Amino acid sequence: MTRYTETQVVAAAGLTLTELRTYVAEGWVLPRDDEADPAFDEFDLARIRLVCQLRGELDLDPGALPVVLSLLDQIHGLRRQMRLLATAIAAEPEDVRRRIESAIRTVTG
Repeated sequence: MTRYTETQVVAAAGLTLTELRTYVAEGWVLPRDDEADPAFDEFDLARIRLVCQLRGELDLDPGALPVVLSLLDQIHGLRRQMRLLATAIAAEPEDVRRRIESAIRTVTG
């Protein structure tokens, strides 16, 4: 996975170094600190761009940003769990998959 320095992130995301450091200090982005400087990855860069969009284009109140980010994190976590569940179900024999499908229909009405 590609690693980015603060300077590279600032250039790629179009924000200032002060803004980037604020995002990190607020806990909105959690880079790796196993080196002398923070190391950002592709996921961090995507999240930084999201924060920039929420704050800039959507003019989201800074007090609401942690709530929105937390909700988005929960959604992504649930999507990941659903993919794992779907993969596990797909690996089951046909009769088991049919019973699961039937049970879902029963529960959901």
